[in-house]
Amino acid sequence: MNATDPRLARPDGPGTPLLYAKRAPVFPRSIDGTFRRFKWLVMAVCLIIYWGTPWLRWHRGAYAPDQAVLIDMAHRRFYMFAIEIWPHEFYFVAGLLIMAGIGLFLVTTVVGRAWCGYACPQTVWTDLYQHVDRFIDGDRNAQMRLNNAPWTASKIARRLAKWSIYLAIAFLTGGAWIFYFADAPTLSHAFWTGAADPIAYTTVGVLTLTTFVLGGFMREQVCIYMCPWPRIQSAMLDEKSLLITYKDWRGEPRGSVKTSLRRIDAGLTGALKTKTLGDCIDCHQCQAVCPTGIDIREGPQIGCITCGLCIDACDSVMAQVGRPRGLIDYCTLEDATREAKGEPDAPLLKTMLRPRTLIYFGVWAGVGLALLFLLGTRSRLELSVAKDRNPEYVQLSGGAVRDGFTIKVRNMEDRPRPIELGTSGVPGALIYTDDMDEHTARSSLTMIAPADTTLRLRVYVEEPHDAKTGPITFHLHAQDREHGAAAVRTIFSTPQGADE
Repeated sequence: MNATDPRLARPDGPGTPLLYAKRAPVFPRSIDGTFRRFKWLVMAVCLIIYWGTPWLRWHRGAYAPDQAVLIDMAHRRFYMFAIEIWPHEFYFVAGLLIMAGIGLFLVTTVVGRAWCGYACPQTVWTDLYQHVDRFIDGDRNAQMRLNNAPWTASKIARRLAKWSIYLAIAFLTGGAWIFYFADAPTLSHAFWTGAADPIAYTTVGVLTLTTFVLGGFMREQVCIYMCPWPRIQSAMLDEKSLLITYKDWRGEPRGSVKTSLRRIDAGLTGALKTKTLGDCIDCHQCQAVCPTGIDIREGPQIGCITCGLCIDACDSVMAQVGRPRGLIDYCTLEDATREAKGEPDAPLLKTMLRPRTLIYFGVWAGVGLALLFLLGTRSRLELSVAKDRNPEYVQLSGGAVRDGFTIKVRNMEDRPRPIELGTSGVPGALIYTDDMDEHTARSSLTMIAPADTTLRLRVYVEEPHDAKTGPITFHLHAQDREHGAAAVRTIFSTPQGADE
């Protein structure tokens, strides 16, 4: 839509652009073809993954939830099959987000807005709702007639039936989302019995409303006006990116099949003049099947989501009129220039494997390998030590010095682990906890670290009266077959050190 569109003209100033234009409804026609079948496949896979993932089970033992994918906000854990992410390991999530962003850059550079055309949630749910439209109202022509018809009992009944299905899909969408944050069977039972937390009902309500409105009514307006990604992608495309292209050098001038060989030349007083037209028969089928309602023959535009349905429609028409396919096709700007000159296209592999895409892929793969390395080498047993600051030390009646420490032992395994805690750095140091008498202090402590949690201890260290302020190292050793270990160095304070 441009500034000269009659819908944008002011009544008091012809040609003066308005800042708002009323939405023109889009009624895409159904089509069958390679890209339509691929969209069916992607939509089915996305919906199955979204609705089915919370119900998958993954056994982690008796001390961890058995939901395969779970964002456990209450216990601050993220579970994804065999992987468990703790809050201090959020860099794994950040790494995955970085990989997703770079992956989008890579896909956009190679095949344009393929994400928008196939896998974007707005596209998937809009496509689903459009199939509901065809099921209730019929195909494009029937939908247009019903839209323009007066409000009768039949139209009201159809609208109520369609909007009820819209609402059911939206409710299922919002309901599935909350199952990622709690055990799905448990939360489902609590939800339907009214025992769930109010935030669960609020979340479902908000997501139901947004899905109902964005997918059922706003549709292509979200892609064209609300989403920033098309504008970002436009800056990422280059002359080697595959775009859906109308090959005007082959299709122009346009004309129907009946006038493809002869047309009336108005300048010759109605005389006939032989003139061959292009392959485009001006049937507008490419525009009729477009989910955003654009005419791809006008060139690349922000409304094109690169779904390829116009290719299916055009190829079908070309087959019917006996002309070669590919009038509308995936094509780079460089190949378009070559084809216009009659030269062959560059090999597809050469188009895809160019410096820019290789750099994107290298960065993407590098981040992925780094995450895998960190995941494989991370310790499942961690130790942190915080020294008391007030008082820094206590001098006992016998002359010995005692320092207090807060110890945290993080066991990230899904089972309890026997551990041994000791010190080094000052000979003769003895340790004990709040649960022990100082007379039972010893050089090391043996205890059980609970599964999948952090054990917090108050530990006291006693050293002989002649000790000086200096470093002390706490050592943690797992006493099971994995033999994990951790060590933290800190300071042991004494009066001698304080006076120096």
